[in-house]
Amino acid sequence: MTSTTEPTEPLSVEQLSATTLLRFATAGSVDDGKSTLVGRLLHDSKSVLTDQLEAVERASASRGQDTPDLALLTDGLRAEREQGITIDVAYRYFATARRRFILADTPGHVQYTRNMVTGASTADLAVVLVDARNGVIEQTRRHAAVAALLRVPHVVLAVNKMDLVEYKESVFAAIAEEFTAYASELGVPEITAIPISALAGDNVVEASANMDWYGGPTVLEHLETVPVSHDLGHCHARLPVQYVIRPQTAEHPDYRGYAGQIAAGTFRVGESVSVLPSGRTTKVAGIDLLGKPVDVAWTPQSVTLLLEDDIDVSRGDLIVPSKDAPPTTQDVEATVCHVADQPLTVGHRVLLKHGTRTVKAIVKDIPSRLTLDDLSLHPHPGQLVANDIGRVKIRAAEPLPLDSYADSRRTGAFILIDPADGTTLTAGMVGESFAAPQPVKDEGDDDGWDF
Repeated sequence: MTSTTEPTEPLSVEQLSATTLLRFATAGSVDDGKSTLVGRLLHDSKSVLTDQLEAVERASASRGQDTPDLALLTDGLRAEREQGITIDVAYRYFATARRRFILADTPGHVQYTRNMVTGASTADLAVVLVDARNGVIEQTRRHAAVAALLRVPHVVLAVNKMDLVEYKESVFAAIAEEFTAYASELGVPEITAIPISALAGDNVVEASANMDWYGGPTVLEHLETVPVSHDLGHCHARLPVQYVIRPQTAEHPDYRGYAGQIAAGTFRVGESVSVLPSGRTTKVAGIDLLGKPVDVAWTPQSVTLLLEDDIDVSRGDLIVPSKDAPPTTQDVEATVCHVADQPLTVGHRVLLKHGTRTVKAIVKDIPSRLTLDDLSLHPHPGQLVANDIGRVKIRAAEPLPLDSYADSRRTGAFILIDPADGTTLTAGMVGESFAAPQPVKDEGDDDGWDF
């Protein structure tokens, strides 16, 4: 039987198009071995080009290392290599015969929590690393909380450096039990624990001969087989309009199409739809896909919808099925992660970008800031600084069609932008967070809101 580590032929375009795509992110504390795991995954799955590997070998030799430091495959910034840490989110693309992958290697430092939010916001799966010698620590809980907050459907606990604890099953079992109990309380739907040694390659791509007590999948096997359970094709259908196509040529004198990428769900010719926020209704007269008419289109296809009635539709509008339209509101309550160095304060005037629509807005209140260490809520902090996660209440200048983030990670998300220079200030998730078991009450404010 051919070993999975032997060189294989590159996948053809046809083979790649037939495979599914999995987006996943790695997280963990400093020195837990995230970049080494990613490097080992790329190396052992034959996803590293020869010149890349040679460059890593040269860099490792110049630092006096006998073997290639696989962490250098992802730590690309000079400061990262010098300090041996990950600072920015490193994206890597690779594929096997079974699946295509987009990988986000995120930083482990507390001050880079916002980078993890960026990397995990679109992930189908998060790999949380733990050093077997240290077990579940504060930063491990923080990363589990962020994964739960972002509604990542699958979490893998990779207990790394098992070679340094003599591959003891009891060490792995204790860590897996503690992490699983904590993550389950946060509402993480699926948790898989895998004992590994990223440095030695145990249970990363190949099963480990040193841990015969473990009968589960390797990291790569799990990544290749985990179901992408959040099938957007069965979610509420949503099409943010990006562009109105009206050529007004002799060949197409009356053509008026509304182009965009379907964010979720499926659209069909003849279906009754509404245009939000105006609320006007009509029917889908036609769907153009890659210049050809089709009867059905689904996420994430980019299409042009033709409507039966000549109604006012422009960029920023949202086309939805009439029977499944989200509510429109100017008052937004959300959980946010503040990503800018400039604090977000009550009264802050911002731009709110939701889908393809951008409107003026004002921060009316910051009811609480979340302490990820113990999931406690600090009431009315007055502001959020970089890496803070908290609850906000925002008043938009125009109505917005908002889904709950729990229902749709695509149409339930938004960002706040500084109108002065276009800087992204905050990433928001509409609706309740996992960490609100009871309303936050400010003892000094019993008279209600004061506008």
